[in-house]
Amino acid sequence: MKKIILSSFICISLLTQAQVQTPKASPVAKVEQRAGLTDIRISYSRPAVNERKIFGELIPFGERWRLGANENTKITTSDVLIFSSGILKAGTYAIFATPKADSWEIDFYTDTTNWGLPEKWEKEKVALTVTAKVKKMPALTENLTIAIDGMEFNSAVLNITWDKTQVSFPFTLNTKEKVMASIDKALSASTVSANDYNQAASYYFAEQIDMKKALEWSTKAVEMKGTSAYWMTRLKSQLQAANGDFKGALETAKISMEAAEKDSDQNYVKMNQKSIEEWSKKK
Repeated sequence: MKKIILSSFICISLLTQAQVQTPKASPVAKVEQRAGLTDIRISYSRPAVNERKIFGELIPFGERWRLGANENTKITTSDVLIFSSGILKAGTYAIFATPKADSWEIDFYTDTTNWGLPEKWEKEKVALTVTAKVKKMPALTENLTIAIDGMEFNSAVLNITWDKTQVSFPFTLNTKEKVMASIDKALSASTVSANDYNQAASYYFAEQIDMKKALEWSTKAVEMKGTSAYWMTRLKSQLQAANGDFKGALETAKISMEAAEKDSDQNYVKMNQKSIEEWSKKK
């Protein structure tokens, strides 16, 4: 009896081990990208051109398409994405596309459980529809590619590229509102670090918000950290220049450059040299 049980177990194990695995014609891809302070994830399958005519033939113009192969293409965003036609709230959506010869339309659909197109299209499940002009590309992209590109603090672009076609859907983000709230919270705490002051000053400088306030914060950061923190003194010099104090900016830039030289950071040495040359003409 024990031999029979053992034989059965071995047979089952062999059957389990003998499962055939083959690659998918349209492999699954996952995109994970932080844009500003928003986390975006996209999962999709990547069909190949495979010497076929794609748009207008394999995928007819004017007909809705699941934007990929196999399971629905999905996008998840941790915060709102603001497109020209409206706001996509935080959440997970299936993406469907309607390609045309000169433009595309994509729908963000709240029901993500379909395999391909829904049997019945329900308009009330369309969270947002956006359109974009078609851009003809000089080189062929063999596999469907979806990416988040052109990232800045407050914006990015959803790019869809396949064959010799690309469509781009720019969107903006709530980054500024979140950063400002973060700065207010950090700088009103009982203890504030030099790094907190420096980061706040750096953001204000990059976004050109309030150069006087940014200089105050930068000065505090340098006082706390010391002049050996040449990346902080570099920022302070830039803010002095932005406030019209070119004499002070030159003095601070020289301090930053000397500290960078001691640390063998030639990148900061060169940046300071360039600024010193520029500001010397304005003092």
